[in-house]
Parts: sequence; C-alpha cells; structure tokens
Amino acid sequence: MKYINKFKSVFYGALLVTLGASSCTKGLDYENTGAINPKNVWTDSVLIKAYLNDIYGGLMPGWQLGSGARADEGINGSGGNLGSFQQGIVDVATNFTNLDYTYIDKANYFMDQLVDLPESVLNPSTKNRLTGEAKFWRAWKYWEMVSSIGGVPLILHTQDGSDINSLRVPRSKTSECVAQIIKDLDEAATVLPPSYSGADYGRINRAAALGLKARVLLWYASPLFNATNDQGRWTNAYNAAKAAVQAADAAGFGLFENYRLIWYSRNKEQIMTKQYYYPDNYMNFAPIRPISFTNGSTNNDQPILPLLIAYPKRDGSPMQFDQNQLSDPAYNKQFLTDFYTNRDDRFYATIWCGGTVYPTPDVNVLGMTAPRSRTYWQAWTWKSTATPNTVLPARDVNVFSGISPLVQNGDENGVTGFFQRKGLDTLLDRNALVGVAANAKSWFSPMRYAELLLNLAETANETGRSNEALNALYAIRKRAGIAPGAATNYGISAIGQGDIRNAIINERQVELAFEGFRYSDLRRWKRYDILNAQNTRKGLLLMLNKGEALPGNTDNIMNAAVRAKFSAVLIQNLDKTGSTNQSYKLSLNHWFNSLNPAQISIEPDQLPQNKEWGGTFDPLQ
Repeated sequence: MKYINKFKSVFYGALLVTLGASSCTKGLDYENTGAINPKNVWTDSVLIKAYLNDIYGGLMPGWQLGSGARADEGINGSGGNLGSFQQGIVDVATNFTNLDYTYIDKANYFMDQLVDLPESVLNPSTKNRLTGEAKFWRAWKYWEMVSSIGGVPLILHTQDGSDINSLRVPRSKTSECVAQIIKDLDEAATVLPPSYSGADYGRINRAAALGLKARVLLWYASPLFNATNDQGRWTNAYNAAKAAVQAADAAGFGLFENYRLIWYSRNKEQIMTKQYYYPDNYMNFAPIRPISFTNGSTNNDQPILPLLIAYPKRDGSPMQFDQNQLSDPAYNKQFLTDFYTNRDDRFYATIWCGGTVYPTPDVNVLGMTAPRSRTYWQAWTWKSTATPNTVLPARDVNVFSGISPLVQNGDENGVTGFFQRKGLDTLLDRNALVGVAANAKSWFSPMRYAELLLNLAETANETGRSNEALNALYAIRKRAGIAPGAATNYGISAIGQGDIRNAIINERQVELAFEGFRYSDLRRWKRYDILNAQNTRKGLLLMLNKGEALPGNTDNIMNAAVRAKFSAVLIQNLDKTGSTNQSYKLSLNHWFNSLNPAQISIEPDQLPQNKEWGGTFDPLQ
C-alpha cells in the first residue's frame, strides 16, 4: 500500500504558501517571486513553524457536538438516530476504520527535514522542541488508529515514492505499536517545556506528552487490550499516570476552581486546549441550542435519563430514582426538589433545565425579543382525555401518548426538556447566529487536569492503592462544590476494589460528560452491557399537573411553588416512533473495528483483517 503524501502547502492563519512551477522553455525561464519554493521553507524559521502548525490544525480535537448520542449521554433531534452498531447491526462494510497517514507522513517529513538544519535557521533548543511536538502528534495519530483496530503499519520516516517495495509496509503487532507510541512520548517529554504563555499558549507541553502516555497505557491495561488482567500493565499505567500528575503539578496546572468557567478562558486546568475565536477559528454551538435560540441546526445532545440521574446530590450522595414510586405524589415532589435544587455544581454547568432562563443575552420567541428574565419552558401538559395510565412509551411525531408539549414559549421539536450547555458561548443571542452561525468563543480542552486525576485514580485502584484512588476522587468532588461530610469522603461510600472501580466509572461519566469520553470508556472497559441493560433511551419529562394553570413568563422551576404544579414522568423510549430497532443491542463479541476492506484489497498480504471480522490478525498481540 502506498502511504506517501507529497508536500503540497502550508496553512497558518491567513498564511498560504503556494508551490510554483517554472517553464522548461529556454529563454522564458524566470524566478517567480510570488511563489515560494518548497525547499526554501526549510531555510525560514517562520515557515518551518507554520508547517508544524498545519499538523496541529489537522489533529487537535475540538468540541464533539452530537457525539453524546453514541452512548447514554444524550439524544439528537427528535430521536431515531441510534447508530447501526448500537442497534446490533454488525457489518464489516460499515464498521471499519481507515488507515490514514496524512499527518503521520507530514510529521515524518517535518522531522526528517529538521535533522540537518543548521543552527542559523533553528537553534538546537528550538529544533528539539519542535521535534518533540511532532513526535507527540505522530503518537497521537498512531494511537487513534491502534485504539480502534489494533496494530497498524509503522512508518517512521519519509517514504521514497520511487521505491515501490519500500511502500509495502505490513501491519505491526499492537504491542510493537504501543511501544513505539510510548517511545515517541518519552522522547517528546524530555525536550518539551513545562508550560507556555503568550502567543505560544496551547502548544504541546511536557504534561500533555506524559498525560497521553498515561492515557495510552491505561487503555493498554484495560480489559479491551488486557484479557488476562496482566498486573504489570496496570503498574506501568499507574507509574505513567503518577508521573503525568506530578509533571502537571510542577508546571502549575491543577483543578480550576470554577467548573462552569473551565471553557471560557485560559486557565490552569487545560493541559491541552483548542481556542475558538472569530473569525480565524470559530465555533458553531447552534446544534446544541434550543430552536428558539438558534438558526439552522438544533436539539443535539439533549440529556437523557442515565446522565440526568448520574450527577450526585450536593452532599455527594447518589441521586435516588425509583420509577415505581413516581405515582406517589409525595415521592414525586421530593424527587423533583432534589433533582432541580440539590445537585452538585457540575449538573448546572453541563445541563440546562426547562423552566429556567436560557443562558443567552435575550429570549427570542416566535420572532419577538423578550427580556432575559423570561423563562423558557421545555415541559408537557396532559391531553384533555389523558389519564396517568395513558402515558406510554410509544409516541406520535412531536407528541408523547397521553401528553403534549407545553408550547408556550417552548419547543415542540425538543424531546427531553433538557439541553447540553457545557462550553456554550452565553454572550451570543439568536441574531448573532445569522450568516456564519459560528462566531462563538470557547476553549475546548482535549486533556485537562481532572482527567489526569481520574486516570491516576483508576490505575491506583487496580494496583491496590485504594487510598490514593479515593483521594483523587475527593479532590474532583471538592472542586464540584460537594461538602466533605462527617466522614470526609465527599459522599463516596465505596470500600474495596470493585466498589471503588464503580465509583470511578460513575465519576468519569459525570466529570467528563459530553467531552467525548463516555462511549470510549465503555468500550475499553468492555462494558457495552451497561448500554444494553438500558434497552431504550429513556427520558424524564417535566409535566404540568392536570388542572394547573400554565406558568407565567417569569415563573421558574427552581421556585418551590412553581415546581409544585409539576410532576416528573418517565418515558421509556424517546424515539419518535417508539420503534424497537431504536434499542441498545451492541454486540459483546466485537470490540475492535474492522480494517477497511477496500484498503486490504490493495495489499492483502500486508494488511490482514482482524480475527473478529474473519481475518488472521490478533489485536491483542
């Protein structure tokens, strides 16, 4: 298979470097001063850094809006959007991963070009640092593929397109790929600075390299790759996680005091960061905004029941939910009080609840702009002929059986009554979304200090260091505003490795919600059974009690008198059709993707298919 990519262009901000061509007719040859010879890039430190910035731009992850629907975080639109694999449809033609070497080739070419650069172009310290950044991104991309399908062809230098045989590189073992990834990250960590400031803020630092190493080794020790629970792998992962936290501490990183504000400024929590700003690198939050506050896309990542219940109470104790007691008015009333008013700070920083003021400068409803004090309702009312027994899982388009949307300044297209609001630019009103629909500012952190602590907690627990694991969880919960309590355990009552493991699973679900971790975590733990046990995507609807008057413009669900007019109703299936094929039926026999059959056909001898897809390659070796 041919993996080589020719150097074509370098982009950085408004910089565009075009490759010129010269005439071959004698007498007409001339130097085109408007073009840049690619060879000259390596004589200019600005262009060298611009080349590396192109790799940053291609590989730095950003907000993954809508990805919460892959697991049990949210639902997009009006339902009916479970992926085929989530529905139990397993097909080598669709469940595949492509080998993509675009940025690996660029990183290889970049590092090869830097080897012999004279000090007059780059001083040794800068050259080593830039090489370290390139090694980080090469490791990042290799891990992206290896975590999906297992071992891949290892290509570590620029390929010679004229030597066809050299382009035929076979798949390496997973263990060999992991070893190379760790080698790259170790070498990067030795030359990268502890942190950056000024214009270089956001570049890869030492803690990021060690944090990625810890993440990779955590995966490699997890059940997905570690079928025999090799304790040596867990020890390696623990040592890496410990080193990452220590490096972050030494560089001044730590838990930012206000969880809600992590994504609105440069702060000490962000080990890695992607800054969104208009017009150079803007963000479009329209997909997660309710329809009355957006233009175009809307209603993605509406939180569903498992996530809504996962957040603990303010004292750290679990949010109790017994669907069988919802019919008891006293239980329902207390449940709603706890649900809305007694949660840890992360709940309110991540989830917007219907019946409160939406966090934008103004409220635009049916073409009319109203003061910000006006409440936006995502709630439901009884149909005139309904009884409690008619509130069934099945639903018609935009109308659940037995109840209908409360459309007073509401949204008939919403299906849960809740919206994702983490990182949302709250300074933009609806009108600001017209046109580019994407001029939001935000800071997304693909790796933050809390993840380093959670990785340390998990590896410490699996190596018998339960106190260290719990201390890491306590630190995270303390930042969430949870009181330590008399036992100074921040509501965590887990004792023993198994219970602490479950506590870590729950804490990751809450702390990292909508940041792209949940589905991957369930996979590496081989815990798709958690999804399958839920069967359908369930919702918790806020319903106006029969006979109650509609709420006023400034009524708020956080007010006890207003809340008393409502009840919580469980909906067993949020899918708009109630179709049984919109149920979790994930295969417990397929944990790795297949390798794209189209790529295999190019070099079948070099690229064997994974065993679970009928091939001979074992991703666990």
